[in-house]
Amino acid sequence: MEKLIVKGGTRLEGTVPVSGCKNAVLPIAVAAAILSDSVSVLHNVPNLTDVATLRAVLEELGATTKLKDTMLYIEPVNHIAYEAPYDLVRKMRASIYVLGPLVAKLGRAKVSFPGGCAIGPRPIDLHIQGLESLGAQVQVEKGYIFAQAERLVGTEMYLMGQHGPSVGATANVMMAATLAEGTTVIRGAAREPHISDLAQFLNAMGANIEGIGTSVLTIHGVKQLRGTEHNVISDDIEAGTFMVAAAITNGDVYVEGITPQQLPAVSEKLVEAGVELDWDDKGVRVTTPRQLKAVDVNTVPFPGFPTDMQAQMMGLLCLASGTSVITENVHTDRFIHAAELNRMGADLMLDGRKVVINGVSHLSGAPVMASDLRAGAVLVAAGMAAAGETVVSRVYHIDRGYEAIEKKLNSIGADIIRVNDDGEDL
Repeated sequence: MEKLIVKGGTRLEGTVPVSGCKNAVLPIAVAAAILSDSVSVLHNVPNLTDVATLRAVLEELGATTKLKDTMLYIEPVNHIAYEAPYDLVRKMRASIYVLGPLVAKLGRAKVSFPGGCAIGPRPIDLHIQGLESLGAQVQVEKGYIFAQAERLVGTEMYLMGQHGPSVGATANVMMAATLAEGTTVIRGAAREPHISDLAQFLNAMGANIEGIGTSVLTIHGVKQLRGTEHNVISDDIEAGTFMVAAAITNGDVYVEGITPQQLPAVSEKLVEAGVELDWDDKGVRVTTPRQLKAVDVNTVPFPGFPTDMQAQMMGLLCLASGTSVITENVHTDRFIHAAELNRMGADLMLDGRKVVINGVSHLSGAPVMASDLRAGAVLVAAGMAAAGETVVSRVYHIDRGYEAIEKKLNSIGADIIRVNDDGEDL
């Protein structure tokens, strides 16, 4: 198992490019492989383990995929396989995206319950509810979801869960509805940038989706979709992570390839905490000219503060003057990283859905363990700001969503090496 050894006390300075958005690539690749009748080519695709896992799932279903640099070639499934097996789906929650498209295209699907990060239960009831509203018959047996429909028929539905809109359910139902008979209206739809990117891709394939970027999506069903070429948007969470890394090291970093519209709430909270952001049409320069100060953060669906930036913001606020409170409203068990930050000298106290952060003057390097993708990112960022050496284990979590994170950070002044269990450099 690989580890990252982070030497602290470095100041980040320079330009770091943002890769393509993982959360956009995954459903877009599913749509290209299952819904389309011809080849698609995606550009700006990051080379991540999650992308590799999804390619394996799609190839199991009968698609052909090839990744060269940042270009992903996808030849659609041969319309024979309809089962996404446990051995592949267990590795990544986004594998559930194949459910709706398979039912829409083939009339049936058998998909194992998905896996992913250990950040608490994330039920798929809204996925099932949405497909049933379109006329599918869905059963859950022995760890598999069975769905079938002679045809899907458009309808109006309210797709909102206990914690707000569901990104996954919105994507799944939207993809299925593109080939349904008639018109589907999704109220309470997720508004995240990667949902809009998926909708734009589907329209380029010949779908007819209105209301992109709003909470009401109207999908007029079409008979078939064709392959197309598409540039995937940049990854807002990777960009936000680099912005925090710059701030936590008192650096001067230009994060290239991101827009303020993709990170409105994150930008607002960073500025409130004392970080200076200078935006232009290609990215943002991040500096911290003054002492960081405490702020309160509530995670909510887009355009609010994203749950995927909660861990990184927590790491930054560990070094802010005063007391901050982070309230997690989306994935309420997503606080495992707090204990690891306390190992590094932070002063964090858990209280249900809240974490109270008393700012400290410094952090100290320590052996820590990544419990999930974003938890791993904050431990790397905190390690760069800490005194001494931090060893981050379970790096495979980080590799699911960050492409060569140590290389990118080292290019702007970090001192991070990747080693195996024997301590050999990789």
